[in-house]
Amino acid sequence: MNCRFCGDRGFILKGEGAVSCKCVKEKARAKLIKDSRMPLSFLKCNLDNFSFKYYSKNCIDLETGISYYDIARLAFQAAGGFVSSFVKDPHTDGLLFTGQVGSGKTYLACCIANALLKKGKGVLFAVVPDLLDEIRSTYDPGRSSGELTEFDHVERARQAPLLVLDDLGAHNYTDWTRNKIYSIINYRLNHRLPVVATTNISPENLEGYLGERTTSRLLEMCRPYRLLVDLDIRAVQRKEKDSRMMR
Repeated sequence: MNCRFCGDRGFILKGEGAVSCKCVKEKARAKLIKDSRMPLSFLKCNLDNFSFKYYSKNCIDLETGISYYDIARLAFQAAGGFVSSFVKDPHTDGLLFTGQVGSGKTYLACCIANALLKKGKGVLFAVVPDLLDEIRSTYDPGRSSGELTEFDHVERARQAPLLVLDDLGAHNYTDWTRNKIYSIINYRLNHRLPVVATTNISPENLEGYLGERTTSRLLEMCRPYRLLVDLDIRAVQRKEKDSRMMR
């Protein structure tokens, strides 16, 4: 027995009736988190803790004339808006976060995922190169019969209420990888299942990597937002951590 309140029955006798034990919700939340495949280090990402100090008010984006700080504010507001919209309508438009390495794209995408997991919504977090490696590994003739098949991996990405595609970056895409990504994106577009994606490629250059079909569908289903920094946030945080340890 794990639960000292209900003895793992899932309910507690109260008067002449019974009420659901709090462990039921806790177990359901634990399963949601496990099924989301969110990395442990990303489970702490939270919209309330998103810091704008890494985005300069003095650095101006030449294309828009807006400061890096204000651009980050727009992306942050879009993230919060998406969470609210998804709770009301799970078929809402998705988001595409672009920007250089270390600009906070993954952090913001994980903030969205964690906010929805907290609300009991299903999420699947997938690092694109890892997802493709998992699919490719199913072709190994020496694999165990009990392991997930190619169909299992692809279907899980297709069917998740929210799919977070992290690092849709400038990798060595082949016809095979493009077709797999297209299959997932096209299915989700047709069934109005949203995607939150991160990439270090600008929207206008995505086609050269993903192909015309996938890029067209991704931009149809996702509103693009950029994050710009003058210094890699991870490098800055590393220096901050080292400085604290030296005190």
